[in-house]
Amino acid sequence: MKKLIFRKFAKDVFQFFLLLSISFSLIVWVIQAVNYLDIVTEDGHGFKVYFLYTLLSLPKIFSKILPFIYFVSLFYIILKYENENELIIFWTIGIKKIDFVKVLLKFSFFYLMLQLIFTTYFVPMSLDKARSYIRSSNVDLFSSLIQEKKFIDAVKNLTIFVEKKDRNGNLKNIFLKERIGKKEYQTIIAKEGKLIKSNSKSSLILFDGKIINNNDQTINSFKFTKTEINLSRFGTNTTTYPKIQEVKSYDILTCIIKLKNINNNFISNFFKNDKLLKNCIPENLDDTFQEIFKRFISPLYLITLSLIACLIIIKSKDDYEYFKYKFILFILGVFAIIISETSIKYSSENTFNNFYILSLPLLLVIAIYLYLNTKLKKTNLINQ
Repeated sequence: MKKLIFRKFAKDVFQFFLLLSISFSLIVWVIQAVNYLDIVTEDGHGFKVYFLYTLLSLPKIFSKILPFIYFVSLFYIILKYENENELIIFWTIGIKKIDFVKVLLKFSFFYLMLQLIFTTYFVPMSLDKARSYIRSSNVDLFSSLIQEKKFIDAVKNLTIFVEKKDRNGNLKNIFLKERIGKKEYQTIIAKEGKLIKSNSKSSLILFDGKIINNNDQTINSFKFTKTEINLSRFGTNTTTYPKIQEVKSYDILTCIIKLKNINNNFISNFFKNDKLLKNCIPENLDDTFQEIFKRFISPLYLITLSLIACLIIIKSKDDYEYFKYKFILFILGVFAIIISETSIKYSSENTFNNFYILSLPLLLVIAIYLYLNTKLKKTNLINQ
């Protein structure tokens, strides 16, 4: 009987959690997708790259909102059970309130593992995959990049200026400056031009112009009546190297082991990776620690959120301060989520800071559990 009741409770929480997760994730994804339009309008990537890039941001969005969604789901279902007198069934069949709390703590470990899987594996993998589309994509929407009377430098090693442009891709008074080497530039000035695209190749046809080559202060020039520039060979100025959030957790831990010169044989052998990160340097050690704490420590606050939601059972819905009490608990849960996010920024290579941040969620769990246990014991004594 007890198992069936808890199974129904778990099912209700999960269904509400799933509903909120899908709804909130899609809302945030749509808002973020609008912001990512710069990939097309300013960086010149195609819509296919844009769609895949935005789609692969969903795991990160889900992992970000998971703590809040979990807390709201658990908080709402407990309130719903209390308001509909379903919690009385738990106490009637002999389930002690402290046992109810312990079961919910075990129950929270499922969501903790889910969060850890996302933060340590799915999120870095999806972000790296999204970045790979940017890496392998050439600028293929020059028509959207080029604007009248505006210098465009979204293309790597190339600056473009056009005085006039029409809907058919015809250009007037074009200026191009391409950086070929460290001290080598090529400048092209043309009266007219036209953007054309055949298959996956983008080209710029220029008419009646002049090419000026500048090589270490040596200048030569010649005129042309028509020339073609292959635009597909140009890359984008969008950052293409992996950011710290896109790197595998194993590689980040390996970087920390190497930079901190940890000589433990077991640890050194386990985190043995000859190919270190490109940005694995002492200057980035603080950022590296912050990323690791964000992936492994921040999810621990889910247990704290479970206990905060359990505090509802201390007061009866018939108490005149019940509404105020619910509101305070909800604010407390939101505050715990804010702490979990902001505390990570204080992690660094400093051992004392890291110990404090690591122990904070554990101390909160112990403190809230002891408070719950004490309050419930007093309630039992009064009822007896």
